Amino acid sequence: MAQILHKRATTTHAIRAEIQRSTESATTLSRRYGINPKTVRKWRSRDTVEDTRMGPRAPRSTSLTPLEEAAAVTFRQKTLLPPR
Repeated sequence: MAQILHKRATTTHAIRAEIQRSTESATTLSRRYGINPKTVRKWRSRDTVEDTRMGPRAPRSTSLTPLEEAAAVTFRQKTLLPPR
């Protein structure tokens, strides 16, 4: 499976794994990969090379109750209307 990176990503899974395995200084690695030394320290402190999830843990609608949202989704599915 291909790795999906957002447009401002500066490291890949392979680079992150190399950072975690390396015993070189953060400055040396940051120069090699063209990244900030804080980024090197961040990836060294993590147990995985996966990005952490950003945003709310349980996304919810700010204007509709869960019952109203379910009704709207069901209506759109039945009528084949677009979300907006």
